Amino acid sequence: MHHTVVERELELRLILSPERGVAVPALLSYHSDDPFAVHITFHTNSEHPVFWTFSRDLLVEGVFRPCGHGDVRVWPTKAEGRSVVLMALSSPDGDALLEAPAAQVSAWLERTLRVVPPGTEGEQLGIDDALDQLLAQ
Repeated sequence: MHHTVVERELELRLILSPERGVAVPALLSYHSDDPFAVHITFHTNSEHPVFWTFSRDLLVEGVFRPCGHGDVRVWPTKAEGRSVVLMALSSPDGDALLEAPAAQVSAWLERTLRVVPPGTEGEQLGIDDALDQLLAQ
């Protein structure tokens, strides 16, 4: 089966305070062989990038309305007159609030939705084929 990767480099803003933020280069990745997830790699000033994986549905919904709970929360807002998507990420290592340009995130998500339309994610996993092979034995 052919698998597709959809990637987008963009600059996010790590919110340090209401008045202060730091630019963080990031890579959004979507893999059709992992159809329910999106992956974000943050290129911080450390030796090793930081990786986050969470539900594609969560990010899609978060572009339009607040959603999520626990480790990942996403919501749309305006910042300096621009439409942005905020992502609050929590881990045992700490918390981060990141701001992403809504238009760029939406355009990338649309590309992922063309590769694997909503509701067809399960077909990408090959579970039916695997069950057929298992039951045929």
